[in-house]
Amino acid sequence: MAVLAYSLGKREINQHFTIKNAKVISLTVVLLLLLFHAASRYHGGGDSCKWLLSRGRYLGENVWQPYGCMMHKYKSIEAKTCLAEKRVAFVGDSRIRQLFYSFLKIIDPERREDGNKHEDISFEDKSSSVNVDFLWYPEANNSMKERLISWTHEASVKPDVVILGAATWSIKLHSGSSEALQQYKVNLTAIAVHLERLTDHGEVYWVLQDPVNEEVLSDNRKMITNQQLELYNEAAADVLNSSKRSGRSRVKLLAASRQAALETIGQSDDGLHLPESTRNVGAMVLMNSMCNKLLRPIDGSCCQTLPPPNFLQKMAACFFLGSALVFLVLHVLGNNRHRRPVPPDVESLEEKKPAMAAAPFGPKAPFRALCRMGLIMGYFYLCDRADVFMKEQKFYTHSKFFIPLVYIFVLGVFYSENSKETKLLNREQTDEWKGWMQLVILIYHISGASAFIPVYMHVRVLVAAYLFQTGYGHFSFFWLKGDFGLYRVCQVLFRLNFLVLVLCVVMDRPYQFYYFVPLVTFWFVIIYAALGMWPQILQKKANSSGIWHLGLLAKLLGLLLFICCFAFSQGFFESIFSMWPISNFFELNGSIHEWWFRWKLDRFAVIHGMLFAFIYLVLQKLQVLSEGKGDDLFSGMIANLLLFLSVVSFITYSIWASSCNTKTECNEMHPYISVVQILAFILIRNIPGYARSIYSSFFAWFGKISLELFICQYHIWLAADTKGILVLIPGNPSLNLMVSTFIFVCVAHEISLITNDLAQVVIPKDSVALLKRLGAVGLLSLVVLLLARGGQSTPSP
Repeated sequence: MAVLAYSLGKREINQHFTIKNAKVISLTVVLLLLLFHAASRYHGGGDSCKWLLSRGRYLGENVWQPYGCMMHKYKSIEAKTCLAEKRVAFVGDSRIRQLFYSFLKIIDPERREDGNKHEDISFEDKSSSVNVDFLWYPEANNSMKERLISWTHEASVKPDVVILGAATWSIKLHSGSSEALQQYKVNLTAIAVHLERLTDHGEVYWVLQDPVNEEVLSDNRKMITNQQLELYNEAAADVLNSSKRSGRSRVKLLAASRQAALETIGQSDDGLHLPESTRNVGAMVLMNSMCNKLLRPIDGSCCQTLPPPNFLQKMAACFFLGSALVFLVLHVLGNNRHRRPVPPDVESLEEKKPAMAAAPFGPKAPFRALCRMGLIMGYFYLCDRADVFMKEQKFYTHSKFFIPLVYIFVLGVFYSENSKETKLLNREQTDEWKGWMQLVILIYHISGASAFIPVYMHVRVLVAAYLFQTGYGHFSFFWLKGDFGLYRVCQVLFRLNFLVLVLCVVMDRPYQFYYFVPLVTFWFVIIYAALGMWPQILQKKANSSGIWHLGLLAKLLGLLLFICCFAFSQGFFESIFSMWPISNFFELNGSIHEWWFRWKLDRFAVIHGMLFAFIYLVLQKLQVLSEGKGDDLFSGMIANLLLFLSVVSFITYSIWASSCNTKTECNEMHPYISVVQILAFILIRNIPGYARSIYSSFFAWFGKISLELFICQYHIWLAADTKGILVLIPGNPSLNLMVSTFIFVCVAHEISLITNDLAQVVIPKDSVALLKRLGAVGLLSLVVLLLARGGQSTPSP
């Protein structure tokens, strides 16, 4: 009964919740979210600078998250670049002095708090001509006003940034009297006039008062209560917000540090002064407010104005709009012939034959596909290049990584089904393998788990396993079928690169930014060249004479030597890939270091996959393996021994990964030992006959779109080019994750279908037509590369 209920439950879910229905729902949700965010920005204001300065929350371990935007963690060299030849003045009491020191430590991490109390303190960095001063003015009174007036004179040296704040001394000296509060308002009103004048020259921040821990305050500070501080904060906000020009406040209120202090003031030693971690929050908020618009860090979305679309982005928009117009004309004319072929797999390009002959593509089909692609690219642009949706930074905790793993494991087991094939690494099993690996990698990325070295190293094995499958799949195809034709090569290259090339234009990113696609594309070309060059050794030829097996092993040995030659000579590697026009595909930020790192890290994974495929196919031909339904792959004793060794290798690797001190240390060993983990998994998954006879359709479904999932996550699930997290629903991280994931998966699936549709049109089977198109594409690419090179070589005026 339980099995029957389980089966009926799955059938009921699959019947009512199809991918087509899911896409309709996701489109509706996107439209509603666009309306929501547009309305909220129109009515509530969409200034991320105000969000940065006023609102936020702790993610944990003193990591501050501003509301709706990402805060960059500035380093010394960045701070000096931003503040070069500028003067910054901190004016106020001992709390402002604390903020001054925290700000200085960003510029000079070795700086100590060695200044005298109740005195002015000066700092100068001669290398960047940065001047930061603290001026002791504990009350907002005439003395402070006179200092501000002196800065407004034409001949005076004006600070570029002024940070002020005062209230506790007024409360302390006057025992919290109402008369002192009224005088504070009068003084601040007079001061505000001069603060507004200073905003003509630079930036001015008024720091709202942080709370106190009343229980541990000394007797002479007992009158400084949180109630009093709130009254003074309200007075400051009323006075400064009423001082406006052109409909906007010129003096900025810093309230974020106060909000952070509400959670940490209990850690204060004297009840008045904040713990260092909270002071650092205020200093970093100030640094982001001053510098983000100048340095434009990718992970500092607060206070950044987005650049307008460049020429290529505008051309892409025109292209998609033109395609939509053509589609509309064809639709009106009634040209409705269209079919969607069964998408072939990138690894094997094997297609299931339809039961009935389908109508060929009509002229409307490619334009329909381009229309859908244009809508999706518009969503990509809105998510990660327009100021529409919010972004937040990542923060790793074990629960954020491991709890979702449990969820997907349960779903994977729930959707277990009998496999149609029982061969080792059959299609359903490899799709399942790619699927669960991709889901783990997605969770790894969104949870920021790269900060935890054991998880980082296990995920590195998963990336190596993808490349292992690349070697295994392409070798198996060429060995068994011997199809080295241009049509298949173009099909594979198109399917691997179509989405990435579109994103390079729409999102204004270099090709190497999407590192995995250049990696698998490179290795496909290498596999094709190695196996396709004379003499071509296929299974049919090898069956006639065993000497051909040695010939193939010689080819693999030559490939290994080729890899070693590159791996052990970084200079040679860089000289090859720095040559024009190859450099255009492999450089990132003007350097090929990223490409060198990615290539070297998994340099042996592909050849391991090829060698494994060769050994397996030879053993299969010799009928050494038992691949019948329910049969163990090997005899009892051998099977048990291999299973035992596989489990031991898993445990040993996990212990080793947990003992690594640095990523660099672990990465040095990774290329040599990752294959052991991969082989251990294959044996555990395939030796038992019952394990080989079932698979998870849930994981296999994701495996079919694993490439699209990996690429799409960059911009519509993560944000700021993977540095942060996309926020569609603010204020509810769990609901936001569910909604953004749902839309993200639907988009990835639709892109896989669009890629398949366009591949059938763009890559014709006729060789002459294909060569003509390749010539046209090559000529166009050469023109673009020459224009890009000319633009780079032209000196700026």
